[in-house]
Amino acid sequence: MWQIISNSVLISFPALFSIVNPPGASLIFLQLVSGRPRNDVVRLARQVALSSFFLLVVSIWVGRWLLVFFGVSLDALRVAGGLVVAVRAWALLQSPEVVEARREQQAMQNNQMVTAPSLGDMAFFPLTMPFTVGPGSIAVAIALSSGYPHSQMLAGNIGIVIASAGVCLMVWAGYTWAETLTRFLGVTGTRVVSRLSALILLCIGVQIISTGISGFVSGLIAEASQAH
Repeated sequence: MWQIISNSVLISFPALFSIVNPPGASLIFLQLVSGRPRNDVVRLARQVALSSFFLLVVSIWVGRWLLVFFGVSLDALRVAGGLVVAVRAWALLQSPEVVEARREQQAMQNNQMVTAPSLGDMAFFPLTMPFTVGPGSIAVAIALSSGYPHSQMLAGNIGIVIASAGVCLMVWAGYTWAETLTRFLGVTGTRVVSRLSALILLCIGVQIISTGISGFVSGLIAEASQAH
């Protein structure tokens, strides 16, 4: 069980880190909270990290069963999820600045940050969803959880939850000290990290797709054997 958990963490952490991309998101977060008191920024970073973790955990434990409920097979989920991961990774690998601009646009309206009646509401929308954890992150979480058979699902999902906690801790740290991180990495350094992460994510996406295709092929072979 511990081996399954450790392997799950090793696979899930780079995948989730790549799609969430805390260093790149921190650069945009700093622009969005510009002018706010330091205490508000710290509190906002904590709330966004906690909300992001909650969304990922729900996606890991519930998303798979919802799709099965609607008649989507696990192999189809793996292929679709792998394609989403691979396409997202390819876009980030080619032009990380375009992905950064799209994320910034998601959190802005009329060149201003979407405001909300309270800081808590702002923390969830738009800073948690879709800025930090968007459809791509949710698809990755569901695709990762679908990669384990029922006998290994509990251990595999525990590993993904641990990886999600690690990524959300990095989100919290990156958002809390966004100004320091920006000075340290700079725009160029952040995009280098983004491209390296995207390459890992692309490989993981291809692996998820291959697992789904293998499942389809095995099912067809089993059906053909029964027919004969």
